[in-house]
Amino acid sequence: MSVRPYRDILRRKSRQIMVGKVPVGGDAPITVQTMTNTLTADAAATIDQIRRAEEAGVDIIRVSCPDEDSTKALKSIVQAARVPVVADIHFHYKRAIEAAEAGAACLRINPGNIGSADRVREVVKAAKDHGCSMRIGVNAGSLEKDLLEKYGEPCPDAMVESALDHARILEDHDFREFKISVKASDVFLAVAAYQGLADACEYPLHIGITEAGALRTGTVKSSIGLGSLLWAGVGDTLRVSLSAEPEEEVRAGFEILKALGLRHRGVNIVSCPSCARQQFDVIRTVEALEKRVAHITTPMTVSVIGCVVNGPGEARETDIGFTGGGNGTHQVYVAGVPHHRLKDAGIVEHLAEMIEKKAAEIEAAKAAAGDAGAPRHAAE
Repeated sequence: MSVRPYRDILRRKSRQIMVGKVPVGGDAPITVQTMTNTLTADAAATIDQIRRAEEAGVDIIRVSCPDEDSTKALKSIVQAARVPVVADIHFHYKRAIEAAEAGAACLRINPGNIGSADRVREVVKAAKDHGCSMRIGVNAGSLEKDLLEKYGEPCPDAMVESALDHARILEDHDFREFKISVKASDVFLAVAAYQGLADACEYPLHIGITEAGALRTGTVKSSIGLGSLLWAGVGDTLRVSLSAEPEEEVRAGFEILKALGLRHRGVNIVSCPSCARQQFDVIRTVEALEKRVAHITTPMTVSVIGCVVNGPGEARETDIGFTGGGNGTHQVYVAGVPHHRLKDAGIVEHLAEMIEKKAAEIEAAKAAAGDAGAPRHAAE
């Protein structure tokens, strides 16, 4: 039994596939993806954008390959990337073959758009020959004409039917190393489609609310949609689709997973909205502290609370706590226990240095545990 069963999320059981060296599905961690928006043919610009996404923690990155110049540049992009690269293919089957040959870890396709059975067979052969997986990407905005005529409009049943029809094409060619997405910009439609697909197959699911909007509005929509699915155990990899820089999508994806306790990366700051009781400028302090510790990837929780009403209670549950006190003198907690007092001056830098020290201690302990375990594994 779990200590806190109300926080348990029972993930849907799915097949596991590999996207390069990254497992997707099964019991693998839920991965965070993004997509470049540079011209793929401009390898230098694309690699630069990939690097920024990698620094934000991206697990898998996608690049669009609409033409031959893009697939020609793909080889150098794949070699430079530290994470698996997915090639986005929409129509021309030759681009898929070229991308597989260039080292793409995965091909994002709609088998029905590729053309004849012979062309699909060629793409599958290239994927098998080069160790590529695939993603079947169904989108409410580009459903097949016959399904729109059958259902009258994009709806969950139409999207699920489209996904399963495309899955069958790959299965008929003895290929099962694929994941599926059924994205829509409408949160209700996307969630219902994914729920239906989750019940209908065991393939891993790439979840997302497509064309969600700008940074703030898109993050809110994605948090509602993806949060609903993830809370229900649906989803093996995700992308937060924003009209923003790719690294912002990555940060938003991790924040969604962090909020649900599904993945932990970096500092989770618990902070109050502030009120007339605050004994220091909470909003400005938290804003500055978030920027100051953005480079830290070690998971930990820090509370920053303006007064003693909730401050001590929140501090009990965090690695480092800070609670506002009277006369410009505040309380710092370590591991839930009062540790020392701190005056107004230098709050952000003081807390940041404590967080950095704690992160270093955690990483050192991990390394020591790893070193201690190595000889035993070798002996076994």
